[in-house]
Amino acid sequence: MICLLPERAKEIQRFRKNPWFFQQTFKTPSKDLKRFVSTCLEPFSFQAGILSLETVVFEPKNLLSLLTRNSLQADNYRYLAIRAEGQESISTLLEAALGDSVDFAFVAFPKSLAIYADHDEYTTFYTRNLRALKSISGSLEEVGFEPVLGYVRGSARDKKR
Repeated sequence: MICLLPERAKEIQRFRKNPWFFQQTFKTPSKDLKRFVSTCLEPFSFQAGILSLETVVFEPKNLLSLLTRNSLQADNYRYLAIRAEGQESISTLLEAALGDSVDFAFVAFPKSLAIYADHDEYTTFYTRNLRALKSISGSLEEVGFEPVLGYVRGSARDKKR
């Protein structure tokens, strides 16, 4: 199930103020999003997830199409906050968002994974512990997705180490 939220969720606001320590960035494979998303979600069993748009470069056609398929309509797509319930809905939501030219934050429940993706096709995975991060990173690298080594996404500025 997918639903629109009236405003940015507190969980997203907290995460953006204090991103979790463990992170790894990958190049977003625009032509292989389904496999990318399924691989990163595979180690988890989430009940729900919240996605909040940060920046919209071009009209988010994939997200708007997803909303339409779920009988939802956004008044202003530049400030979308969307909740997905269930693993399949979460996967569909992430595929749609990663396929659009947008920056977004995503927090899953239970809180063990957060994602920040940007329109420059970088997807950063955040976890609360190193073991979970190694599980995601290892799975993605094992099937051929490209990590961005030395890249640290910061709240003030993104930088290469």
